[in-house]
Amino acid sequence: MIEKYAEIIGENELDALFKISEKLKGVSVLHVNSTQKGGGVAEILNKLVPIMNELGIKTDWKVIRGDNEFFSVTKSFHNALQNGKGNLDNDNFAIYKKWQEINSTEVPLDYDVIFVHDPQPAGLVEKKGKQKWIWRCHIDISNPYPPVWDFLKNYIQKYDSMIVSSPVFGRSDINVPQFVVPPAIDPLSVKNREISSFTIERILRKFDVDPGRPLITQISRFDRAKDPQGVITAFKGLKKHIDAQLVYLGSPASDDPEGEIVYEETLKAAEGVKDVHLLLLPPDSDLEVNAFQRGASVVMQKSIKEGFGLTVSEAMWKGKAVIGGNTGGIPLQILHGYTGYLVNTPEEATHYLIYLLRNDEIRERIGRLAKEHVRNNFLITRELRDYLMVILLTMGKSG
Repeated sequence: MIEKYAEIIGENELDALFKISEKLKGVSVLHVNSTQKGGGVAEILNKLVPIMNELGIKTDWKVIRGDNEFFSVTKSFHNALQNGKGNLDNDNFAIYKKWQEINSTEVPLDYDVIFVHDPQPAGLVEKKGKQKWIWRCHIDISNPYPPVWDFLKNYIQKYDSMIVSSPVFGRSDINVPQFVVPPAIDPLSVKNREISSFTIERILRKFDVDPGRPLITQISRFDRAKDPQGVITAFKGLKKHIDAQLVYLGSPASDDPEGEIVYEETLKAAEGVKDVHLLLLPPDSDLEVNAFQRGASVVMQKSIKEGFGLTVSEAMWKGKAVIGGNTGGIPLQILHGYTGYLVNTPEEATHYLIYLLRNDEIRERIGRLAKEHVRNNFLITRELRDYLMVILLTMGKSG
């Protein structure tokens, strides 16, 4: 499987991966997160774990358990860490601790390296033994709500190293070695590989979208951080000038009990707006996501808080001009005016939607540059190479 990447990244890049992997022969790695499907973390692990095994590094992946009460608390953690405000009390922290204790009895820890993704399973480190523990943070922790960060920090301090997605997420108040590793996409996955124009049109028509008219797409969970209401507002502004359509496609995730509420809020915001398609599809709707990104005239990711936003790179890889929120890891992907446009308000988004839809040549040029930017920086082989280097450094091995 890994040899298939050579035609995209070149033989030299592939050779580098094998050379680094040689230094990790005999090392066992466990990845732990909170959901099997839905969201970028699960998507990356679905690809990364088999590739690591193919490179000769024994790698497993475990998903922690929890009830609705636990995932409501961790969703509140997520919001508080990204938004800088929250409303959590000691009962919430007790619920978190209870499920860390339960999961620590169920997740096998007899590995050399434990990779823990995000805050939900971070407390497992209390069972730390001889292993090296790496905390991989996928969200924006640059301005966290202090009570939640202070609580979480007590766990993070026990890790041997941590990884953030952007330099601006680094923390000066902990002593753990920190690495910057932006997430990445798999160009060979069903979601990102080439598909025929026939398939694109068939899927668009299946959901009553007209392939002959301009289409704006945002692929995101129904999460307030993704600003679905801001997307609706921006589209309303566009409709005054251009007869376009909007598809907002999201999927539920087992660790996000808030999604259904936000979906209902978005439905209400879109009431009376013509040509808005709010689609709630299963998490494995990869072909549909591929079709809607490729069928789009312009793709949006109008987040107001974002860890990275893999959907930005997904769309850019398909040669699309993307309008993204000026937050988190999105500016790493969108170089304003060069590989897309960054915005802070719905009104700015409307402006660039109109501009791009009226300027075909500029839209296509930005799409070409965007694809090369992803090829050079945001493919899964680069992320894997960075992870292997972090493991080597954390274990004290020579790179």
